[in-house]
Amino acid sequence: MNEIFSLRLKELRQSIGISQSLLAEKFGLKQQAVAKWEQGTSTPNPEIVGKLAQFFDVSADYLLGITDR
Repeated sequence: MNEIFSLRLKELRQSIGISQSLLAEKFGLKQQAVAKWEQGTSTPNPEIVGKLAQFFDVSADYLLGITDR
C-alpha cells in the first residue's frame, strides 16, 4: 500500500461523515486499525480492501491508487 491509499481512505471516510470508530465497527475491527491505515503505518488485507471499496462504492484500483476513477 502507499500514501495514496491512506489519503483516499481518509477522504472517503470524511466525505460521508463517519468516524474511524464507526468505520472499524462496520467491519468488526478496532479503531486503531483504521487509524494505522490512514497514517500509512499498516495495511489492510486484500479482502478488507475489497470490502472497503464496496462500502465506499469505488473500485479497489481507485483505493490503491492504480486509477483515478
